[in-house]
Amino acid sequence: MPLVPPDTTPAVRPRRRQAVFGASYAAAGAAMLVLTLLALYLEVRSGDRSAWLAQNQISLAQPNVQLFTLVMSAVTMQWAAWAIARDERGQALWASGITLLLGLAFINQTWFLWTNLGLPLTNAAGKWFYAVTGAHVAVAAIALLYLLLMAFRVLGGSFGSRLPEGLSAPAVLWHVVVLLYVPIWIGVYVAK
Repeated sequence: MPLVPPDTTPAVRPRRRQAVFGASYAAAGAAMLVLTLLALYLEVRSGDRSAWLAQNQISLAQPNVQLFTLVMSAVTMQWAAWAIARDERGQALWASGITLLLGLAFINQTWFLWTNLGLPLTNAAGKWFYAVTGAHVAVAAIALLYLLLMAFRVLGGSFGSRLPEGLSAPAVLWHVVVLLYVPIWIGVYVAK
């Protein structure tokens, strides 16, 4: 029997976490966009602060509800990521569904605020207000779409404890959406 030399080729390690890195880079880009728009909004608004406060009164009730809705959705999003890492597909799907509903509720609340606010686009601060909040809603909608696609893949069995990044990547993006709302809440709604 001939001697076979041992295989000296190194083992190929599985490529993991690429979706999380990609979501992190996308989240960083979205954060830079929204925070830049917020800074421009605050600069324009500070130019004529007295006229801004006299003409536009934004009640804090709606933005507070939006903030608490996003905080609840962050908890359910983390629950989904936790569940898929432990092969609890049912819990992961429930948590993803609840996160999707809370995210859609946030978008609906923002739309309601826009329609009831009546801030004209002729006002310079009004343009920037809609740019900041609109960019944030767009990022939230993209994150929800990403979560929906990954939830379908979880339903199909593509992700589990061996490959949990299926819900970790949308979780990164969603947590950035939630964190981005805090400076918007403070700069736009609280510090009117």
